Amino acid sequence: MCRWSLVRIFLIVAITGCHLQAHAQIDPSLVPVEIDQEPGSEYANDKRIFQGIPGIERARNGRLWATWYGGGEGEGPDNYVMLVTSGDDGKTWTDLQLVIDPPGDVRAYDPALWMDPTGKLWLFWAQSHGLWDGRAGVWTMTTDHPESSNPQWSPPRRLANGIMMNKPTVLTNGDWLLPAAIWDFPPKRTDKTYQRPLETENGSNVIVSRDEGKTWNFLGRSRVPERSCDEHLIVEKKDESLWKLVRTKYGVGETFSTDGGSTWTEGRKSETISHIPHARFFIRRLNSGKLLLVKHDPPDGKSRSHLKAFLSEDDGETWGGGLMIDDRKGVSYPDGIEDETGVIYLIYDFDRKGEKTINMANFTEEDILAGKPVSESFQTRVVINQATGSSEAP
Repeated sequence: MCRWSLVRIFLIVAITGCHLQAHAQIDPSLVPVEIDQEPGSEYANDKRIFQGIPGIERARNGRLWATWYGGGEGEGPDNYVMLVTSGDDGKTWTDLQLVIDPPGDVRAYDPALWMDPTGKLWLFWAQSHGLWDGRAGVWTMTTDHPESSNPQWSPPRRLANGIMMNKPTVLTNGDWLLPAAIWDFPPKRTDKTYQRPLETENGSNVIVSRDEGKTWNFLGRSRVPERSCDEHLIVEKKDESLWKLVRTKYGVGETFSTDGGSTWTEGRKSETISHIPHARFFIRRLNSGKLLLVKHDPPDGKSRSHLKAFLSEDDGETWGGGLMIDDRKGVSYPDGIEDETGVIYLIYDFDRKGEKTINMANFTEEDILAGKPVSESFQTRVVINQATGSSEAP
């Protein structure tokens, strides 16, 4: 190789390195995180004084995976995402298997787990500078071997602007729809240098993949009135129309699409689901074809307590049952999956700054319809993880 070729290569490498370094300095929330697969003592349970917002999945061999975030005194730049697993149906869980902790004031939060139709496990999370920089971003990494106790993960990649809080929906036509929201308020607790408001993308957005997750593209958007951090999810009805449900200041908002998610009807308050204000709920299509709904149903109509499960046999028009899962004040953020025998695994958090527990419950359709435990599968308040850190100085 001639001298000038070597010089040219050197210059290209030097310029590229400088460009990446400058890019990282200008917009650190766009930089892939170095995943920590051997978390040190700084991430120990007794160091965390805040944690919650969990997600759960189950591999084909029964291995369970759970994720949530914590770190710092609450929601903010010290947040990081955690992952644990169980090989004995949730009886015992590992210590933290990996941690996603961006450097500086970039936080990782709102994680979600999803087993796609091919058997690949996806771990999603959001990255934002400060509490909310106006843009955030949906990041992911995947493993082809979720049955393993310590699988190899792909490098992190950024899929879209926004925040994803619920699992993707696979449509009858094969499309994968990912819900990603640009929150309906300006940047908050973020240095002006890193504020990235996206007014043109503000909404409960839908991102689509038509090649089994290789690429993702913006598909459609809706703006339900008084949405509150969105946390939207998408249900494909039996007539193949789409039903989008959104967290709002009054409970649950809804909108519909008949063209696969490109366009949506004008948003409105849900006509068939009532809920407390400003709180996450969970809906999933079960193996039986029924819809599962988990939401708060407190006597006062406003507290994050009395987490209950309901069933619909008519595509969400009416809801029956009413199984009490946990009536304690401070339970929130349900997410769930179902195994091949019909047992439902539900994850939720409790008392994020007090008891700081990530919990699991198991139940069946039979339990839900009876409104009480009747199956041998029923259990609740199973502790997956408990943080014991204190904000009080020693």
